[in-house]
Amino acid sequence: MSLTDLESAAREPAARASAAPDDTPTQALVADVFARDCDSRAAFEVVTSKWASLALLALGEGGYRFNALRRRVEGVSEKMLSQTLQALERDGMVTREVVTTIPPRVEYALTPLGEGVAEKLRSLADLLEANVAEAAREAAPGSAQPPDPKPADGSGPAAGPGGGA
Repeated sequence: MSLTDLESAAREPAARASAAPDDTPTQALVADVFARDCDSRAAFEVVTSKWASLALLALGEGGYRFNALRRRVEGVSEKMLSQTLQALERDGMVTREVVTTIPPRVEYALTPLGEGVAEKLRSLADLLEANVAEAAREAAPGSAQPPDPKPADGSGPAAGPGGGA
């Protein structure tokens, strides 16, 4: 095959794409969590919220009824857990199954996508739990609180060693 043949072969798909836009997509969908309007970014924001991460970790242990999940994720309010589960269900990470019994039961479980996310979160949680003592030793005394930007009299930003501006 000659160089001319290669050049014309390279042009043919482009010519077909412009001639028949219905047959081939003109723009490939690219997921980029850094892009403002990307759906993956919205899902990332949900997953990385405190309550969603903890709910996914708990559901990674197995399915839960609502109140059992609420007890497992200590400190979450009923309203916040409900909103979190709705968002996770919307993003395809959690399933909600109503079991027709008296009284009715609702069971929550992970989808395959949710299982994959929960596995990654579990690795992160294991790393953090294993190193919490080391992190505490490494932290400088008083470094947990940010410096106060105002002096005690509230007149404005504290002047630094240079005398301020």
